[in-house]
Amino acid sequence: MQVISTIAELRARLGNERTIAFVPTMGNLHEGHLNLVRQAREHGSCVVASIFVNPLQFGPSEDFDRYPRTLEADCAQLHGLADVVFAPPANEIYPAQQTVFVEPPPIASELCGATRPGHFRGMATVVLKLLNIVQPHAALFGKKDYQQLHIIRRMVSELNLPVRIVGGETVRAADGLALSSRNQYLSAGERGEAVFLYRTLQGMRQAILQGERDFERLQERAVEALAARDWLVDYVAVRNQSDLQPASPVKDDLAQRELVILAAAQLGNTRLLDNVEVCLVD
Repeated sequence: MQVISTIAELRARLGNERTIAFVPTMGNLHEGHLNLVRQAREHGSCVVASIFVNPLQFGPSEDFDRYPRTLEADCAQLHGLADVVFAPPANEIYPAQQTVFVEPPPIASELCGATRPGHFRGMATVVLKLLNIVQPHAALFGKKDYQQLHIIRRMVSELNLPVRIVGGETVRAADGLALSSRNQYLSAGERGEAVFLYRTLQGMRQAILQGERDFERLQERAVEALAARDWLVDYVAVRNQSDLQPASPVKDDLAQRELVILAAAQLGNTRLLDNVEVCLVD
């Protein structure tokens, strides 16, 4: 496995590869990331993982400075899974002040975008840069960041990028908590409470499968249940998988029958994100 820090060296290394599968990360790797890297082997003869904490997608009051940077440990975990690790310094990706950005679709101002203005613009811009640098045939992103995955798919489609986007299933701890690099911010007590977010979404999923169609009331009850346990809730939302627009209660509209329940909420100082898909198609 090679660890490469410059674009020129990476392009020279990948120039003769037949098929490339790419997994972009911000490092501090956990089993969710590693599972994507394992899946990448099914999509390319050369597997590239990147490790880059992107400053453009952090707001001024967010955790960019304290976001864990564990390059040596990350490379040890990737050994035997990836062929190349691309770990550039910030001035390699942004050699000058960035003045050209990807303008994401309107959905980027909703859900996570409502409380993180500019986040998806920064994310989409760096993903486009990385796709242009690596030029993979396939790129893999986790479904835990469902809105991010949707925006990346839209960007790739509308900008005619020659890459296939593959969504990887969310990897969870034994109790159901979605794995995330930010989970390590949780105290021992908060870690025990954190799974309540997933359990809340699972309860909503069961209610929908059993015929509940008052999605607004379901959302309200979920917010109330979380708030009663001292969570600060950004949103709980039932949306269509296809476009992330609010789900309609009309049962017979086939376009409205593949749903996803998304949520973001803060527990203590840690913002947690999760979702569950709901398929109503017979």
